[in-house]
Amino acid sequence: MPFEIKYHPRVEEDIEQAFDSYESKQVGLGSKFFKELNTYIEALSKNPWYAVRYDNIRCLPLKKFPYMIHFRVDEKIKQVYIESVLNCYLDPESSWVK
Repeated sequence: MPFEIKYHPRVEEDIEQAFDSYESKQVGLGSKFFKELNTYIEALSKNPWYAVRYDNIRCLPLKKFPYMIHFRVDEKIKQVYIESVLNCYLDPESSWVK
């Protein structure tokens, strides 16, 4: 049985910012980012057991874009809770992730 995917409210903003940034650089690039992100999220529903990086948060980096999905797993209720989709080029001091 696959894990249910849930999102923190800030994730929508993370994705919109990334999409808009890529679209402003090249038309269609934002759609490619979104498609790759969705592929990785779908993979998380099947296998969320990536290494814990900090405070029980796991991370899954995208291969084609410098972004990483930060998420928690609740094995008891079979749920993946995506906390954020972060640009790996951002300064960690300016990010919510501490």
